Order: sequence, then C-alpha cells, then structure tokens
Amino acid sequence: MKALVYTGVEELTYENRPLPKPVEGEHLIRIMASGICGSDMHAFLGHDPRRPAPLTLGHEAAGIIVGGSEDGRRVTINPLVACQTCRDCRQGRENICANRQIISMPPREGAFADFVSMPDRNLVTVPDHVDLKKAALAEPIACGWHGVRLARSVLGGSLAGKKCAVIGGGAIGVGAALSLRAQGASDITLIEPNEIRRDALSRESGFEVCGPADDNFPADGSVDCVVDGVGYSATRATASKLARSGGVITHIGLGEATGGLDIRRMTLQEITFIGTYTYTAQDFIETANAIFDGSLGALDWIETRALADGQSAFSDIRAGRVAAPKIVLLPEHAH
Repeated sequence: MKALVYTGVEELTYENRPLPKPVEGEHLIRIMASGICGSDMHAFLGHDPRRPAPLTLGHEAAGIIVGGSEDGRRVTINPLVACQTCRDCRQGRENICANRQIISMPPREGAFADFVSMPDRNLVTVPDHVDLKKAALAEPIACGWHGVRLARSVLGGSLAGKKCAVIGGGAIGVGAALSLRAQGASDITLIEPNEIRRDALSRESGFEVCGPADDNFPADGSVDCVVDGVGYSATRATASKLARSGGVITHIGLGEATGGLDIRRMTLQEITFIGTYTYTAQDFIETANAIFDGSLGALDWIETRALADGQSAFSDIRAGRVAAPKIVLLPEHAH
C-alpha cells in the first residue's frame, strides 16, 4: 500500500509500506480521509521524540472496513487504544490509561496511508448521509468536547449565561468553540492572530472571531471559561488575564511545556486550571453523534488535498499559508 512516511526533519516521503495485518478483534480499514494534526506537525519539525523517523503519521481518520463480516461498514476511528483493564480504564478514563497506545506513535503506524488496522471497539459507525471527510473530524473535535465537558462541570453543570473564549483558530480551537455552542454556551469569542484564518472563520456561525488587537477582544477578568487550544507561554499568559474570579481555564494545546500561567492571580481569584488530554471513549462517541445530527454545524471549514501531496501541505501549514483550520488528506482511491 501507499503511505506518507515521516522520514526526517521536515521530510515526508510518499512510498510503499507493508499492508497492516489485523490481529484478533481488529479490522482492516481502507482510509478515505485523514486530517493533519498539530502533533503531526510537531513530529514533522523533529520536536516529538515519541515519534521517531521513519514512521507513518496521522490519527484523525475515517474509512471503510475491508473484509470479514463487517465489510463495507463506514467508520470514524478513535485512535486511542487503551488496555481496558487498569483502574483508569475501568472508571471510563481511557485517555489517561498508563498503557495507552495511539496510531501514529510506535508501535502503531498511523493513518496517512491506504489502510490501517484498529480494534472494533475503537470504531464508530458513520451514517450514509455523513461525508467521511467530516466524520474524520470526530477526533480533533472530541478534544474540545472533552475539555468543554470538564469545564462545564466546574461551572455548575451549565454554560448558559457564561462568557467563553477560545484561544487558537486551528481545528482544536474551532472544535472547542463548536463544542461550547453544542453544550449550551451562547457568548463565545474565538481569538486567532492569523488574518487569513480569521477571515475564513468569520463566516462560521455560532461564535465571534477576533484578533489580539481588535476592539471585540475580551476584557481582562471577564471570561468564565477560557479554552487554550494552542498551549504556548504567551497563550497561557493571555488565559490567565482573561479568566474571571471563579472561572476556569481548560488547557488543550501542547505548544510548549512551561511558562505563562499567573499562579498568584489564579490562587487569589480561585481560578481553576484543567489540563486535558484527548478524550474518553464516551466523549468520542458523543462528538461523533454531534457531527452526525448536525449539532456541530456544517463542518465545511476543511481543505482537502491528495495524500501524495502531503509534503507541500505540511510546508504550507508551517509557512502560515493555509486559511482553513484543517487540511484533510485523501488517498488516491478516495478521489
């Protein structure tokens, strides 16, 4: 099969790779769409030692089961493979399973390929009326869905009447904004510094879009729920300033490891900080269902490119030339 393989720093090679061999309980899936994630970009830049070259990246995917009793079943893929037996898994917190694996990280090859193998429990059936390119968004949006759900629990279980802000207009930030809306928020501002991306997002309904210097930028200390979908020192500093007394900061982005938080202000103002990692299996299912029933909107803010052209797609994202929050790569058989 063909795959887009990370072969060195800022180098992706479209090449032949062995066809995956499903073990018991797994299915072979013909990939029809696979999104580029920020973690794929970190690996591409050589910043993720967990993803050494050579490795097939990609973990935001949807496709069709090939062979066996489920042949032809359309599915979106939860890429987190948990052990199912540890304390966290038994409590429904598979995302923090100490033995978890994820496709695109050894020992599991990723979904920038014609095929991938996954356990049946990681697959959610996609209705015929849902485009598989949009179904592939379940993974990145589930990260925001999970973070919003945790923030909502801190804020008394409801987002009605709460002022919300999301930092970052990539797929994680947009997914968080859409999740806020779907979970009951109505006052949502999305903060994005890239002008071409702001222009693209301004057509999305359900939230306001602004840049750091715009008049509609939220006032310091005014926001009940701040979602940091970027995770740099500067964005954490912004989150610390925006959060109101008794508010909550939900931190999803993994841009850099340290700096930015105003711990003194957070302590004196009882601001809750929640570090969130991916999503539980239930979060993933809820997100997929929200895609299927239209609760997350039209999801027409993606750009598609051929898997074979993955190198140029990564380079364009790196250079800030992409307006869309998400590029979805399509294998040759998906065109």
